[in-house]
Amino acid sequence: MTDVVGRAMGSVLHRTEAVMGTMVSLEIREPSVDPPAVDAAFDLLRDIDARFSPYRADSEVSRLANGELAEADCSLDFRQVLAACDHLAETTHGAFDARFHRADGRIDPSGFVKGWALEEAGWLLESAGARNFWLNAGGDIVARGEAAPGEAWRVGIRHPDRADRMAAVLGVRDRAVATSAAYERGDHIVDPLSMAAPVGLRSVTVVGPGLAFTDAYATAAYVMGLDGLDWLAGEPDYEAFVITDDDRSIWTLGMERYLVREA
Repeated sequence: MTDVVGRAMGSVLHRTEAVMGTMVSLEIREPSVDPPAVDAAFDLLRDIDARFSPYRADSEVSRLANGELAEADCSLDFRQVLAACDHLAETTHGAFDARFHRADGRIDPSGFVKGWALEEAGWLLESAGARNFWLNAGGDIVARGEAAPGEAWRVGIRHPDRADRMAAVLGVRDRAVATSAAYERGDHIVDPLSMAAPVGLRSVTVVGPGLAFTDAYATAAYVMGLDGLDWLAGEPDYEAFVITDDDRSIWTLGMERYLVREA
């Protein structure tokens, strides 16, 4: 997973809540925003969870999967999310597929929705005046501006075998960061084509412009295994850092500008 490291001192607005099945943490540096804007951001996350969660019987995605709702009758943003997921299934050659449970009629866009939800919350905060903030949902991160004047947000990539150690540290401004791995939640990622757990990589961390696609790309690259790094190298504006099954650390050339190398 990824997390903020080396937090800067100074004025900080901080809130952490359980949303979307994980802990969502928000930090806002100066300029700050009024508390109602923060409330609205978390309310938005709760609303998206209520409509997109496959674990809620009354959610839009569950009603669609159960045949209680036609796709054409879904809300506009729901249909836009499904369209984005269908685009991802095509561009990742099936490695990311929200419809891979076709045999039982289930659709699960969760791998896209969490990142998209955090992006939406981030845009809401920006419209309220926030310029330097950090949103972290279970290691998937939207980082805007700087942690302090002249200082990038530092993101630690957890070592697969040691929760108290970092495999690498990234410095990011106005970027999204997402990691896909099996060392915390077990084999929860499944190859949609083989329906088996992927092999070849222990973790994939992707840096990109927006979290929805960054998170989906991390999942797709993890599913692809060793071929995932080559695939990501061909995606403009996305960079990756991977840890292989034999514990090698490999990264795309552009990741060099994000890697923090202490003097």
